[in-house]
Amino acid sequence: MDTRTLRGRVAIVGIGETSYYRHGQSPDAEFKLALKAILSACHDAGMDPRRIDGFASYSNDRNDPSRLAAALGLEQLRSTTMQWGGGGGGNCAAIANGAAAVAAGLSDCVVAFRALAQGQFGRFGQAPTAPTISGDMAWQAPYGVLSPGQKFAMKARRFMHDHGVKQEALRAIAMASYAHAQRNPRAVMHGKPLTEAQYDDSRWIVEPFHLFDCCMENDGAAAVIMVPAERAKDFPNRPVYVLGAATGSDERVAAVPHNTPNYASSSFATVAPNLYRMAGVTPKDVGVVQSYENFTGGVLMALAEHGLFHPDEANEFLQLDNLLAPHGKLPLNTSGGNLAECYMHGFELVLEAVRQVRGTSTAQAPRNDVALVIGGPMVTPVSNLMLGSEAVL
Repeated sequence: MDTRTLRGRVAIVGIGETSYYRHGQSPDAEFKLALKAILSACHDAGMDPRRIDGFASYSNDRNDPSRLAAALGLEQLRSTTMQWGGGGGGNCAAIANGAAAVAAGLSDCVVAFRALAQGQFGRFGQAPTAPTISGDMAWQAPYGVLSPGQKFAMKARRFMHDHGVKQEALRAIAMASYAHAQRNPRAVMHGKPLTEAQYDDSRWIVEPFHLFDCCMENDGAAAVIMVPAERAKDFPNRPVYVLGAATGSDERVAAVPHNTPNYASSSFATVAPNLYRMAGVTPKDVGVVQSYENFTGGVLMALAEHGLFHPDEANEFLQLDNLLAPHGKLPLNTSGGNLAECYMHGFELVLEAVRQVRGTSTAQAPRNDVALVIGGPMVTPVSNLMLGSEAVL
């Protein structure tokens, strides 16, 4: 048996978040948002923030850990990790890196977090305006491929063509997020339900993506607190254990121009098996999924590459009733996800997975002992995470 594992060695004991705002509308600076979320997580855990001794983040989060440590009054700072690249693909990797620091004894209490204030630093969703372009974009921008939507639409369209996937499958993913957001008062789109007609009549962004297939842009912050598993029951909430995590991509996934061997992929073909191996579970054990929606086509491919259905079964599986809590086969994005709760670079999905295992979600899944989180489909590197209750260990 491989003893190099996170399974059951680290527990999430606190979660916290700020209010979520439309991009550019936060009244607070990004650093203050980060502090608010961390303090909220400490309050949830019933913990003095000075007990924190490590930080983990991703997507080049701008909040310096030493400055956070000073503001929070930490007695010492022992571990700081930043996941490299991948944009929202690093949300689960931030948990993995923080958990690894705890498991290895580098820290006793790590906060993983993400904070965004796009009014302060600029929008993620705008096409680049730099006078020179290098790297991957040098192969795309001269031909008018300027935004993530344009780039990823081609991958999704190829997958849909290869497996006969209909537009209605993407619509079901979008409608599940919006339906769950109506039950979540924290969601930005709470009170704004989505109908089939609204989806079908919405403008194309780039085929096969309608407006409602694309994630929002928001400001805010979210955080989780991790401690060694043996300390988990010292805190007031039901412990949520890290069962496994994985990050990376498969062969030549960043080959340019759009020349990866497995083109119609969410980048999880090799990453998903590594997660299941560490977590010691199978796709049939998963009771609820939180999947990053940069675009619904990425969710489609990611669910298939995690073995939750065969690609050729997508039309049958991706029916709205199958994706809704509490009665669906596999409740999906039960807080509203990036499409309808908040685009916190996917970190809000981790918090919702914790709530599911605790049994405190606004759209609770009946099978909640094993919760899967999928980060940033179609980017590279991607990451994923499996959380579970004590009953699974």
